Amino acid sequence: MAKTPWIIILSVILRSSQVICQEAILHISNGATDKEYCLVYNSLWTNLSLSLSTATAYPLVNLSSSLLCNSAGVSPDIVRGKAVVVMRGQCNFSQKAVVAQDLGAAALIVASTTSMSPPGANVTEYEKVQIPLALMRYTDFLDAQNVFGEEMQVRLYAPAVPVFDASIVVMLLIGVVTVALGGYWSGACERERLSASRGGGGEEKSDSGDLALYSPLKVVIFVGLMCLMLVLMYFFYKYLVYVIIAIFCLASATALFSCLDALLDLAKCSPMSVTVLGRSVSVRSVLLSAVCVTVAVVWGVYRNEDRWIWILQDLLGVAFCLNFLKTISLSNFKICVILLSLLLLYDVFFVFITPLFMPNGESIMVQVALGPDAAGEKLPVVMRVPRFSVWAQNLCGMQFSILGYGDIIVPGLLVAYCSRFDVWVNSPKKIYLFCCCIAYLCGMVLTFAVMLVTKMGQPALLYLVPFTLLGSALLAWRRGEMRQFWNGTTYEMEHLTMAAEEESADYS
Repeated sequence: MAKTPWIIILSVILRSSQVICQEAILHISNGATDKEYCLVYNSLWTNLSLSLSTATAYPLVNLSSSLLCNSAGVSPDIVRGKAVVVMRGQCNFSQKAVVAQDLGAAALIVASTTSMSPPGANVTEYEKVQIPLALMRYTDFLDAQNVFGEEMQVRLYAPAVPVFDASIVVMLLIGVVTVALGGYWSGACERERLSASRGGGGEEKSDSGDLALYSPLKVVIFVGLMCLMLVLMYFFYKYLVYVIIAIFCLASATALFSCLDALLDLAKCSPMSVTVLGRSVSVRSVLLSAVCVTVAVVWGVYRNEDRWIWILQDLLGVAFCLNFLKTISLSNFKICVILLSLLLLYDVFFVFITPLFMPNGESIMVQVALGPDAAGEKLPVVMRVPRFSVWAQNLCGMQFSILGYGDIIVPGLLVAYCSRFDVWVNSPKKIYLFCCCIAYLCGMVLTFAVMLVTKMGQPALLYLVPFTLLGSALLAWRRGEMRQFWNGTTYEMEHLTMAAEEESADYS
């Protein structure tokens, strides 16, 4: 039962942004007044002009009383050569677009009351639609009606966004530093545990590896339960999202306490113990608990406030990842290979394979990550940093560069194992930890490079898992320690037994 919260959390933090979503501008005018609104479109479906001057102007026809799932009641003479506004619902985007196209419409704008998620479909559906298709908020359309009445000329355009944004560098630093610190912390805890064991008893301060995965069968069951949880999240998102948010608040508050408490121990800060009702109580722990719970509660209350809450989410996220890497340990490299390979397959299957048989070409992973309603509750599964060069912030809200917690935790488990192995073999300069961190950095750089070239979100594990596994394996082979590295904890126990026998022989 103790594993259940970790399975739930890990099943939802392994996410990848694969939706080809761009934000554009709807420019409306009536000759005397101009105003612009946010649009969301799919670049696989629609090509828009890069500037207002090159965008085609269309008269706008208000069919918001219709869903346009068929052409009944709509005269082609009304919509021919014009942009049409219809409501979202009942049928998919491609059906609406094909009906509008057959009626002679020049563009289709779908007004949404609940979501601004990008229009998607199976790959074969993209070829059927030849007219621009985009979504706008229904409240924006009502505002446009109040401003312009029924006489509106519209232009749809998407200004070029800089290929590179400095926020990517910040995300890269967050990922690499978190993985390195988490691995170092795991190794430090392991060193304390071994020191306590070799000391011949006493209480072990280290809690490294509170939950250890040491059996291939348990790893397979673990990943299987994660798959089940993801599918349940897909079908029961609107109920389970609040369970995940509550678990995250509790887990992140606990993690933040663990991180800050370790920092205070490192600074040799006194626990300031007092006796209350015959029991010793640490004043430092009480105050620290209050601070951590307050931070988690503030995030929980204001989690949908984009302009500043991302700072708390990143703080809690870093603490959560660090504590995760310290708490969960993999016993040997064989388990690392099995777990990371299965999670890579898990990521690829739920991102790339599920659209082949799901309605409307939906990816289960993407739908769970984005949520069924883009304006509703989101899973707290990503680090977020505002983009520094965004042209549509005032129209579409703040834009963020994101990095999933899974892209830190999954390779981070291998980094933590390498750090513990450094302790077991007493390797100089923490060579395994350093090498695995460099491999992680290279994998992240490649991920972002591919993302910038393809202009598509990437499943980072596709690059991080091979880089970290191959990098650490090559180092172990080059140093002649592959057998020990593969066996892991088994080697550690043999090593400790031999050391104990040598000490006994010396004393005798």
